[in-house]
Amino acid sequence: MTSSRIPGFRDLTVEQRRQAVAEQAGLAVADLAALDPGGFSLEDAATMSENVVGAFSLPVGVAANLVVNGRDVLVPMVTEEASVVAAASNGARMARALGGFRTSSTGPLMQAQVQLVDVVDPLAARLRILEARDELVALADAQDPRLVEVGGGVRDLVVRVVDADGERYVVAHLVVDVRDAMGANAVNTMAEAVADRVAEIGGGRAVLRILTNKADLRLARARAVCDVQTLGGRRVVEDMVHAYKLAAADPYRAATHNKGIMNGVSAVVLATGNDTRAVEAGAHSHAISPEGRYTSLSTFEKDADDNLVATLELPMPVGLVGGATATHAGARAAVAMTGVRSAAELAELITAVGLAQNIAALRVLAGEGVQRGHMSLHAKNIAVAVGAGPDEVGPLVERLVAEKAFRHDRAEQVLAQIRGAR
Repeated sequence: MTSSRIPGFRDLTVEQRRQAVAEQAGLAVADLAALDPGGFSLEDAATMSENVVGAFSLPVGVAANLVVNGRDVLVPMVTEEASVVAAASNGARMARALGGFRTSSTGPLMQAQVQLVDVVDPLAARLRILEARDELVALADAQDPRLVEVGGGVRDLVVRVVDADGERYVVAHLVVDVRDAMGANAVNTMAEAVADRVAEIGGGRAVLRILTNKADLRLARARAVCDVQTLGGRRVVEDMVHAYKLAAADPYRAATHNKGIMNGVSAVVLATGNDTRAVEAGAHSHAISPEGRYTSLSTFEKDADDNLVATLELPMPVGLVGGATATHAGARAAVAMTGVRSAAELAELITAVGLAQNIAALRVLAGEGVQRGHMSLHAKNIAVAVGAGPDEVGPLVERLVAEKAFRHDRAEQVLAQIRGAR
C-alpha cells in the first residue's frame, strides 16, 4: 500500500477511482473486476443459499485515509448509505494527523455450548464433567484434525450452572482456537460430537449443542488520538466527550451511538464475506455493562494537551478461510484490497473503521448537527429518483439544499425549471 490518502477521490469517476485503488493497493485493475455488477453469478449464489432466485447488489465504496499500526489501508465497504463511507474516511482523516489508529487483539477463541437438562445433582455434575476434561478435549479435537494441525483446537473446558425460571441447567463450554476461520462450523461440530458423552458424565440429557455468538474471548481493540485543532478547538472536543458521556449513561442515546459504530463495522464485515449478524449480535451483547445496563461500546476522553482520545473494543469473530470469504469472488477482491494477511489483522482493521465512523459522527453532532450532511445526500437520492440526468443532479441538489426542500414534488418542479432554462 502506497497511501490511503487520495485527495479528490470522491470527485473521480468510478473507473478513475478503481484505477487509483488498484495503484495504491498494488493490484491490477482486473483484480477488482469481481466487484462489477454481475461479477457474482447465479450459479455461485445457488451454492451459498437456499431457494435462490437471483442476486441482490449493493454499492461497494472505499474508505480512504486510514492508517492502522503505521500502515496505510484502503477499506472496502458494502452499504447503501453514502454517508457511511464518507464518515469513515473523514474520521480516519481526523485521526491521521497524530498517527492514525493503533490496534490489538486477543487470540481467535470461539466457544460452543452443550446444555444439559434433568440433572439431579448439577453442582456435582459440573465437577464430574471438569474431571473428564482431557477425554472431552481429545474427543472434540478429533473432529477437526486439520485445525489442530495448523495450531488450533480446544484450549479449555468451562462448565457453568445456570438457573432459569425454576430450572437448573448444566452448561459446558468448549473454548476453541479457530485460527483464521470464523469458526462456527468447527465449534458446532465439536459440540455435537461431545454432547452425548457430556450428558452421560453429567447424568442428564443434552438439548442445545451450538456456538455462542457472545464472542467475548475474541476481542479486537482500536484507539486513536485526534488533534484538538484538527477537530475544531477545545469546545468541540469537550462537546464530543459530552456526547459520549450521555451514550455511556443513557441506553436511548447508546443505541444510536453504537448503531453508528456498526454502520462502519457491518459494511466491512459484509464486503469481506463475513457474518454480519454474528458480529452485530456479539457487539451489542458486549455493550451490556456488568450492572446490566446497555451502554456505549466506545470511550472518549481528553488527554493533557486537550486532544481527543477515542477507544473501542469489540468481539470480532471474522475469518479469512471458509464461508463466503472463500467462495465469493467479490469478497476475495475486497480482502485483497485491504492487504490483510490474517483474521486477527482483519478484525483489528474492522474495529478501527468502526472507531473512525464513531469519531466522525460525534464530530458532526458536536458541530453543525447530523442533518446538514444527511440531507445533502438525501437530496441526491431524491434528484436521481425524479429522473435527473448526470449533468442535472448537481444543480438540482444545490437548489434543494439551499431551499431546505427535500421533497419529491419540489424536486420535480426545480428539475423542470433547470430543463426549461436550457
